[in-house]
Amino acid sequence: MPNVFETVIDYIKTTVDNEPKSRPHIGEAMGCWLYYTAIAEEIPALEASLNTSTDDELLSLIRRTLNLAHHQKQILEKFMIEEGIPLAPIAQSKPNSDPNSVPLGVKVTDDEIANFISIKVASNIVMCSTNISQCVRNDIGLMWARFHAEKMIFGMELKTAMRKRGWIKVPPYYYPPGAPKN
Repeated sequence: MPNVFETVIDYIKTTVDNEPKSRPHIGEAMGCWLYYTAIAEEIPALEASLNTSTDDELLSLIRRTLNLAHHQKQILEKFMIEEGIPLAPIAQSKPNSDPNSVPLGVKVTDDEIANFISIKVASNIVMCSTNISQCVRNDIGLMWARFHAEKMIFGMELKTAMRKRGWIKVPPYYYPPGAPKN
């Protein structure tokens, strides 16, 4: 995670740490539960992706998003336990296997893996934005802002790699009536 964001977050924490902490309201608790579930279910799918691809660049992206998912899950899990918010039951981790032994009819393509990660990052960002807007407690809002920033930074790097490799899905271009088509 970039030091700039951690510095800003540490600074903001000093201004919100003195705030009296009420119990999380139902929206804050539900946001935690949903995001925790989304991240926890993402992890085994990313592990399975590690067992499918042989592309070094994609494997690096998978490992980075997997590390980010574990990082955010640990922070959120600790917070939820401290606040008495129940944890969702989650899927088990996937064991390591040889990507070359996966049958072709089952094997997910690198393009599909990259777009899966992209969709997960986008949905995580939307969830963080929604959770920020519902927060009454500043410390919870700050946690969501941190997660949001981390996912946005990774998402920009992922988009660059996907564009370079031709994996990005681009909708048709829009040309307003009368505009030149370059």
